[in-house]
Amino acid sequence: MTITLDFLPQTAFSFILIFARTGAMSMALPGIGDRMVPPRIRLVFALALSLILFPLVSQVFPSLPTSLFGMISLVIGEVLVGLAIGFSVQIVVAAIQFTGATIAFQTGLAFAQNVDPANGIQNSLFSTFLSLLTVALIFATNLHHLLLSAIHDSYFLFRPGSILPTGDFAQVAVQTLSGGFAIAIQLAGPFLAFGLIFYLGVGVLSRLIPQVQVFFLAMPLNIMLGIILFMLLLGTLMTRFLDYFGEALRPYLA
Repeated sequence: MTITLDFLPQTAFSFILIFARTGAMSMALPGIGDRMVPPRIRLVFALALSLILFPLVSQVFPSLPTSLFGMISLVIGEVLVGLAIGFSVQIVVAAIQFTGATIAFQTGLAFAQNVDPANGIQNSLFSTFLSLLTVALIFATNLHHLLLSAIHDSYFLFRPGSILPTGDFAQVAVQTLSGGFAIAIQLAGPFLAFGLIFYLGVGVLSRLIPQVQVFFLAMPLNIMLGIILFMLLLGTLMTRFLDYFGEALRPYLA
């Protein structure tokens, strides 16, 4: 009985292609791709995900190229697809950060900033809180299952070795940006209305009673009312955003 190992080069190359896409995604996806996550954790996640996906998507991979240039081009193509999908999801999550920045501006807490552990930058308190809460709720509500399904289905939508659909990626990027901006403004809408009414009332008060020190009265009152409004609307805001997050992943599901 003769045992042949002719399948090993094809198998190894297919696994490398899977790891190239999942590894690129793991650098850009929210949660696992945050700066606070050690690189070793990302590597282990990408390897584990590649091992899980290998028996499920190995049939869509092309045969082993005969030239080194063909191998490198396939790997680069997989990395680009992974980065495109990962950054698309990152743009969706950035919408809630924009909402937090708008809320902070309207409630007088725009200058109260801290270090965002997810991105390693200075960010407003509301943006940091909402971004961390979003990642936690994605896992708590099992929306990460939808994300894993999108990663699996991406191998059938964007088959390895095929021409990169740059036009489709550009269209999805534009739709994601416009949709993210729209949902951010919708979520921050109550606070925009609150800020407009509040400062209008402060202006009228300063005209009616010039002796009142409006600035010293308005700032703490604005912060207090803004935080109360945020507490009342937090559940509604996150429910609406999680619905939008699921809708934003639909283009990547087969």
